[in-house]
Amino acid sequence: MGESSSPASYIRMVQHLIEQCLVFHMNKEECMEALSKHANIKPVITSTVWKELEKENKEFFQEYTKDQKEKALEVEAAERIQKMLAEAAAKDFDKED
Repeated sequence: MGESSSPASYIRMVQHLIEQCLVFHMNKEECMEALSKHANIKPVITSTVWKELEKENKEFFQEYTKDQKEKALEVEAAERIQKMLAEAAAKDFDKED
């Protein structure tokens, strides 16, 4: 935190950066890692501000968390399908030999 900035303005900045993480569909852990790496913000600060945002915006975060879980399931299903297709293609290739 810079010498001329107040704690309130620092928290607002962290909040703004978290909002940017949300735009990119990051979960809390991904956001904490990104802000630590790219903005030099301690994960405990990001986590604390995130929790306060969750308290103030319960409905939004409930829906956001639900969407995150659904997307993770979709990705997992797509990966399984790709694996099955790759295995089937490999078997077909082996049969041709």
